[in-house]
Amino acid sequence: MPTSLQQIKRHQANLRRCTRCTEMLGPPVTGQPVISKVVLVGQAPGPKEIEVHKPFAWTAGKTLFKWFDSIGLDEDQFRSHVYMAAVCRCFPGKNPRGGDRVPDPIEITHCSGWLKKELTLLQPELIIPTGKLAIAQLMEVKRLNDVVGAQHRVSLHGVTCDSIPLPHPSGASTWHRTEPGKSMLNKALKLIKRHHAWREITRQITG
Repeated sequence: MPTSLQQIKRHQANLRRCTRCTEMLGPPVTGQPVISKVVLVGQAPGPKEIEVHKPFAWTAGKTLFKWFDSIGLDEDQFRSHVYMAAVCRCFPGKNPRGGDRVPDPIEITHCSGWLKKELTLLQPELIIPTGKLAIAQLMEVKRLNDVVGAQHRVSLHGVTCDSIPLPHPSGASTWHRTEPGKSMLNKALKLIKRHHAWREITRQITG
């Protein structure tokens, strides 16, 4: 039986009540309740995302949505047609040495059940992991150069589908703004644009 929007809404309501990780700062962040064959998996929300209750709502999001706008979906279209998930749904807090703290393995495990449920409900045909932490949930990654710019067949939580990794759009990273990262990013975006699941979304929008 096809997944209903009501099932997604119930799942997200349960997710937003989660308080399992004591060191994480909530409330948990979710994207819009969307039935989609394309799932974006980010790393974890930042402090601004916790305030406004939506993923990629600040500086990194501006860069991310410029990328997707270049291949056919503006921010509003993306948010309303692509399911936005993450490795962890609460803000991990700041790292004393600078930047955001990386979630620890226990926190990642605690939160993995939410992603498992989403993949089970949606049965996606394309996962777009964004950032090294997200990519590492689907495949071994030592360097972005080894995985970005290619399409991979992956299995996660019992679901097998295509994956096209992207670098994290953080302003602190120069990888996607310098070579060879810049060319590899462009190649990845072209692969996403050509993927049948992405093309189906653009067809829905353009009629």
